[in-house]
Amino acid sequence: MNNSFLFAAAAALALSGCAGSQNGGTDETPVTPELTQVWKTDTVFTGSESTLYDPSADVIYVSNGNTKAGEKDNDGFISVVNTDGTVRDLRWAEGNLHAPKGMALIGGKLYVTDIDEVKIIDVASASIEKTIAVDSAVFLNDVATDGQQVYFSDSRTGRIYALATDGSYETISTTNTGVNGLECHAGHLYALDGEGLKKFSSDGNYTQETINTQVTGGDGLVILNDSTFVASRWHGEIFFIRGSETTVLLDTQAEKSNTADIGFVPGKNLVIVPTFLKNEVAAYELAY
Repeated sequence: MNNSFLFAAAAALALSGCAGSQNGGTDETPVTPELTQVWKTDTVFTGSESTLYDPSADVIYVSNGNTKAGEKDNDGFISVVNTDGTVRDLRWAEGNLHAPKGMALIGGKLYVTDIDEVKIIDVASASIEKTIAVDSAVFLNDVATDGQQVYFSDSRTGRIYALATDGSYETISTTNTGVNGLECHAGHLYALDGEGLKKFSSDGNYTQETINTQVTGGDGLVILNDSTFVASRWHGEIFFIRGSETTVLLDTQAEKSNTADIGFVPGKNLVIVPTFLKNEVAAYELAY
């Protein structure tokens, strides 16, 4: 589920070079990527599923209420967390939220999937201003934006949708089994599904190309540049993809700590990890 507003930040990362320049090496010999835990919250959340960084406010949104991820039980809420791990507002937005998952920001609005609907939350008032019911939706999951429109996935039907800011939507792809994580970068939509990491054409036809087959069944996706990605699997794995190489950055399966829809704070190189059933959010500094 996603961080599509980070175009400028991602570009800045690309210009600053791979971690060779960050870690004293050279661009020709990049260091082995690694994650170092910086902070972890207390167990104050409930089914923390997705995290999203808001650069305009320098805060992190967390979607909660996914212990019963497919039930309309009205126990969902959105939290606001500071980038140092302190909780600013545990229940920033609640009411008429059931199992909110992926999130994306555009035009002062937070778009959130909620089972078979997309909720549009006005950030200034922290209130739901519009609910969009999606025909034939079963399990809506991640959300991303290219700054013009919003994309969202349905993991059960394999569909990806495009949503205009006027509330109209269309199906743009139907052949993505188990699709979850979405992200946009440089005019292209990317998706994680049962086959791996896919890149879609930018010509409006959304022709897909599988660019990585190692990370199948992925959940969250961060794009650092055209060939460098961080992807998570819900069960407790985070991967670093650079070109044709895939590296395991984190494995918390033994601790039964999930790694759901990760977020990213570019100025601090922080990967933000919602631990789902552990009811925490953790931050790891990425070196690469």
